[in-house]
Amino acid sequence: MKKWFQLLAVIVGAALGYEWNTGGNAPAARILQELPGTGGIQGPVIWTMLAGAAAGLVVVQVADTVGRRWVRLGEDYMVRTPLSHLLSGLFGLILGLLVSVMVFPALGNMGAGSSFLPVVATGLLGYAGFRLGYAKKDDLIGFFSKWSLPKDKEPEAVSHEQSKILDTSVIIDGRIADICKTGFIEGTLVIPEFVLEELQHIADSSDLLKRNRGRRGLDILNKIQKELDVKVLIYEGDFEEISEVDSKLVRLAKLLRGKVITNDFNLNKVCELQGVSVLNINDLANAVKPVVLPGEEIVVQVIKDGKEHGQGVAYLDDGTMIVVEGGRDYIGTTMEVMVTSVLQTSAGRMIFAKPKLLEKAQ
Repeated sequence: MKKWFQLLAVIVGAALGYEWNTGGNAPAARILQELPGTGGIQGPVIWTMLAGAAAGLVVVQVADTVGRRWVRLGEDYMVRTPLSHLLSGLFGLILGLLVSVMVFPALGNMGAGSSFLPVVATGLLGYAGFRLGYAKKDDLIGFFSKWSLPKDKEPEAVSHEQSKILDTSVIIDGRIADICKTGFIEGTLVIPEFVLEELQHIADSSDLLKRNRGRRGLDILNKIQKELDVKVLIYEGDFEEISEVDSKLVRLAKLLRGKVITNDFNLNKVCELQGVSVLNINDLANAVKPVVLPGEEIVVQVIKDGKEHGQGVAYLDDGTMIVVEGGRDYIGTTMEVMVTSVLQTSAGRMIFAKPKLLEKAQ
C-alpha cells in the first residue's frame, strides 16, 4: 500500500510540475531563466516534472512517518476510552456540525473572508460539540438509558431491580459470593472499573495483610463471574471530577438508579443521606441469625474469660457472643446453658446465659 501511495505521489507531483511550467505565464520557465547558471538548461518542463515528482515522494514519506504515529496514538486512545464516552462525544460533534450548517448563510453574506469563515466555524463548532458531549457523557448515558427502558414498566422499578453496585469492602468480605449462590440477589451485579482499580492497588500493596485482602477480593470476583449464574457488568466509566471512591459509587447509583451493596457503615450512612438505596451485608447477617428466646437451652463451649468477674464467653456458629454467668470455671469445656436474656446492639446480638447445672442446683 505504501508503494502504491509513493507511485501516486510521484505521478501527481510530476503533473503539478508540468502544469506549473506550461500553465498561465509559465512561472517555472521564467524562474529557471532568471536563476544564475541555468541559462544552458534544456527542457525546463522535464526539470519541473522531476522536481514535482521528488517533492511528492518527500511529502509521502513525511506524511507516512507522522501519520503512523498519529494513527497509533488514536488507536490507543480509542482502545482506552469506553464506547459510551465515544458515542457521547460523537453525539456532541453531530450537534456542533448541525449548528455550523445553520449559521452558514449568515457567514456567507459577510464581506471579506466569507469563504474562509464557514470552514473555521465548522471546525470550532464541531470541536466544541465533541468536548461538550464528552464532558456530559454521564448525563447523556442516564438520559438515553431512561428512554430505552420498556414503556409498559416503571423506569425506576426496572432500574432498582436490575442494578446492584458492589463496593470494595463487600467484595473483599467475600460473603457476597455465597449470597449470590443462594439466588437472593436478583438482577445485574455492577462492578465499577474504579473499584477494580482500588482492588488492584490493595493487591499490589507492600503490606502483607492488605495484599492478601486485595487478592481475596479479586478471587471472589473471578468466582462470581465464572462459577455463579449471575449477570455481571463491568462499568468502564469514571467520574474524573470526583476523587473519593465512595462518592463515585453514590454518583453511579444515582446515574443507574440502582442499589449499592456494602458492609461499610460510613458508606451506608452517606447513601441514606443522598437518597440512594443500599443493601448492607451486616444487616442481612444479623437478620438471619437464629432467634434465641429466654429460657431456651443450648450447648456451647466456653473459650475465654468475660469482662466481669466469674463470666465466661462462648460463641454460636454464626458468631453470636454468649456471656455465661459463672462460666469462668468451665473454660475449655462444652456445657449446656440456659438463656436468661438477649440484648440487640448496633454491633450485633448478645446472649446472656447461665450454666444449666447451676440452674438445677437452685
